Amino acid sequence: MSTHDNRSPYIANSGAHPWRRYVAIGDSFTEGIGDPVPGSASDHRGWADRVAEVLGESVDDFAYANLAVRGKLIGQIVADQIEPALALKPDLVTFSAGGNDVIRPGSDPDAVAQQFEDAVVRLSSNGATVVVFTGIDTNFTPVFRGIRGKVAIYNENIRAIADKYDCIVADQWALKEVQDMRFFDDDRLHYNALGHHEIARMVLRSLNVPNDLQPMQPDPIPNRTWREARAVDLVWAREYLVPWVLRRVRHQSSGDHITAKRPEALPIVTLAPGPGHGKSTGPDASTPPAGRV
Repeated sequence: MSTHDNRSPYIANSGAHPWRRYVAIGDSFTEGIGDPVPGSASDHRGWADRVAEVLGESVDDFAYANLAVRGKLIGQIVADQIEPALALKPDLVTFSAGGNDVIRPGSDPDAVAQQFEDAVVRLSSNGATVVVFTGIDTNFTPVFRGIRGKVAIYNENIRAIADKYDCIVADQWALKEVQDMRFFDDDRLHYNALGHHEIARMVLRSLNVPNDLQPMQPDPIPNRTWREARAVDLVWAREYLVPWVLRRVRHQSSGDHITAKRPEALPIVTLAPGPGHGKSTGPDASTPPAGRV
């Protein structure tokens, strides 16, 4: 039975949450790309780790696994992650998939939705609470403004599936706070620490879980001349856009040869207080520079 019947997504539970085993599946968004662990060359934290840290604070027997791998299309996520996730016997699953499909030219959001629905049926078959995500409103970014209509269709499909199978919707489209490039990494695609922090806050609100994560203010937008701004654009195109296009041409993925960062459900170890804990309102030493173009 679902654990979220008849609850407003904006009223916190009065007691501890009911979940003991959380499994996150998806692509780079869920893996945490853009939110590197300080002092590590390859580890990423991300919103799912942040959510797990909060969930683990209030129950002693909580365990968390993250099977997400960057660059994966929805078909790959369904093929590679659904069965391993079910084998872990979760009572809470977050499922975000299809974003890499939607941004590709010529993709069909209705075809993505069919695969998404089939996955939700399987994920919810054992009574787990399933959280799904809408895509962000891309109108604020010139890079992805042209696919806004396709994202909107994808979102309506997600909402319909969630309603049909009693999933919780974590609504990125309505999250105005992150519609600001200062919440994104230099690649203009993945959230930085500030963005992942806000997504974690949104997910916890959706789950009605009390927490002390506070809103954060990014650094002011830097003043740049037209020439300086174009120079930054050229650097972005060379370092991120061109490699992305070449991977598409070569049928390669950034997730090739990458394995899940947390394939087993284990107790969560909370990191030292980072962005948004307590009364902090600005970036700390674990937050990368937030000024973006």
